[in-house]
Amino acid sequence: MTNSKPQDFGKYWYNVSKELAETDLAAEIAPIPRHSTEFADAYGVHITSIGPYRLYGYLSIPKNEGIFPARYYVPKNGSVLELIPQGSATRIRSKYIIFSLACRGMRNSDSPYTAMYPGQLIDGIESAETSVYKGIAADTMRGLDFLSTLPNVNKSAVIAIGNDNAILAGALHDLVTHIVCTPAYLYDTMAKSSETNSYPLEEFSDYVRRYPDRKDLVEKTLSYFNIKSHAISVTAGTLIMADYKGGQYDKKALEGLADLIVGDVTIHESERSSFKDGLFMEKWVATELYPDDEGPIIPINWMGNVE
Repeated sequence: MTNSKPQDFGKYWYNVSKELAETDLAAEIAPIPRHSTEFADAYGVHITSIGPYRLYGYLSIPKNEGIFPARYYVPKNGSVLELIPQGSATRIRSKYIIFSLACRGMRNSDSPYTAMYPGQLIDGIESAETSVYKGIAADTMRGLDFLSTLPNVNKSAVIAIGNDNAILAGALHDLVTHIVCTPAYLYDTMAKSSETNSYPLEEFSDYVRRYPDRKDLVEKTLSYFNIKSHAISVTAGTLIMADYKGGQYDKKALEGLADLIVGDVTIHESERSSFKDGLFMEKWVATELYPDDEGPIIPINWMGNVE
């Protein structure tokens, strides 16, 4: 088993970036009145990634004049796209430009390719060229290309939030100034998948059990996406949301990743409470992006628990 960086790692990602640069963004933006509020306007956005492949995303812009920090919810391993993550405070839309993007295969970006869940992660995994994750990484970068075209985005305060793709975003695109990452499947993938029978990591184990002769091919493909290899390119301030102590990706397991990141890093080990973990994240984001403000915007149902 190898988690080492392949010799053509840099060339591979240069070629992906080059292909993306040669693909017209072709952005189309349309209002969505039913998702707009008294403090923010919502839009549906179509953009084009490599392939070419047409993607869909939700954009929210505060109604006030000025420039705003941006929250970019990176594409995830799941079928449903939300404007903001379920359970988040709607009021964050009053102070941040928010862009949530569905990668290829997700609902609203599922034509002509519809991903299976589980199943997406191992689609084409025999090669780094055929792996669906080549396209998903490009899709992740393309979302940042779109954000960079918006004149009211504060270019010194753009945060990528999500799973492993948040690290890829920070490593592969210079618009990202901050990261909140919850590692799930692209950090030493095969080693971690052998220690659990839980998804999404179990997808990789399932595949290797079915095709044992392809194990080396799978490991080579994953070496291009291992966030350990990308960490050295991350200069953004980073919050790593670790698993609970003893979990698959707990603080101890992720300290090696944190040590590789060039920017300042905070690791938060889960307290097994969506409230406590969510509050920690929101406080960190508010401190980093609105350092002189009164604090985080949190859901109303959290209010009685905040000290």
